[in-house]
Amino acid sequence: MSVRPYRHIERRPSRQVMVGPVAVGGGAPISVQSMTNTLTSDPKATIDQIRTLEEAGVDIVRVSCPDVESTAALKAIVRAATVPIVADIHFHHQRAIEAAQAGAACLRFNPGNIGSKERVREVVKAAKDHGCSMRIGVNAGSLDKHLLEKYGEPCPEAMVESALEHIKHLEDEDFHQIKISVKASDVFLAVAAYRGLAKACDYPLHLGITEAGGFLGGTVKSAIGIGQLLWEGIGDTIRVSLSADPVEEVRVGFEILKSLDLRHRGVRIVACPTCARQGFDVIKVVAELEKRLAHIAQPVSLSIIGCVVNGPGEARETDVGITGGGQGAHMVYVAGQADHKIDEERMIAHVVELVEAKAAQMAKTKKEG
Repeated sequence: MSVRPYRHIERRPSRQVMVGPVAVGGGAPISVQSMTNTLTSDPKATIDQIRTLEEAGVDIVRVSCPDVESTAALKAIVRAATVPIVADIHFHHQRAIEAAQAGAACLRFNPGNIGSKERVREVVKAAKDHGCSMRIGVNAGSLDKHLLEKYGEPCPEAMVESALEHIKHLEDEDFHQIKISVKASDVFLAVAAYRGLAKACDYPLHLGITEAGGFLGGTVKSAIGIGQLLWEGIGDTIRVSLSADPVEEVRVGFEILKSLDLRHRGVRIVACPTCARQGFDVIKVVAELEKRLAHIAQPVSLSIIGCVVNGPGEARETDVGITGGGQGAHMVYVAGQADHKIDEERMIAHVVELVEAKAAQMAKTKKEG
């Protein structure tokens, strides 16, 4: 495939921090996060949900630690997980210390909410002692009172100022393993805040449109906000916040990254919106293939086009392709070339076999290389 300079995104330079074994910033691949919605104090339920997120490809998982029962369960959760665990802390510095001692890879909290400088110092010491990084999480809905009085309402300037104030708390303690978010449910506000913060510091940024909504609305808002920032080169790790199964957050996150050619995981399906020309039920076939190919981690590309108008052109750009043909005989493309025909009854199973074979080949090549 020829080089296409118009697809190049120049990422914002940032320092790199580690969340367990996962590098964030400094040119590392953009990681995808999600958060459990089980009670952290119920380790079995939480571990079970983390398993489903791991199967979906999540890189980092955050769990809420509002009480001592949650931090007590955290050690077992961290031990069972194959991805790093971020402990979400609000207000109580002792929970942050307990989470660090339990093996959390990162603490999400705001130093200004913890209280005195001495308490911040205690949390920083625990983080240093146990190899934790920290995420400062500024949210438009919970800005400090003095900033609301200064600016009158949540605004990009207030959010950036809040982030910088919190950063200084940690820098004063000689702590720099920091990543930052400035989230809002309003896309315009969030994007403007992230743009301002990207210019104001070189720490890695965690992107998100918070309280984005249900699956459909939240996906659209997140794709617009997160996607716009990523396109500008801003962002080092993302979390798509949906009022839906956390697994959907991971899937949408990877789809956003795939659409911008920033990271590829799983099958990328190119499919037509259907019309009277379609030679088979494209919508039904795509829905079935999405289910049957969800286990594929390798970045295989697949085109499913109902007719010969756009089908051959799209198939030339994908690893596997199907173009609807007459009398139930559909053309199968392999590596961009017309290869053979298949009838409708065997089509779905045949495409699954071809994609799985391509994925296995990719995995073998990667291992050998």
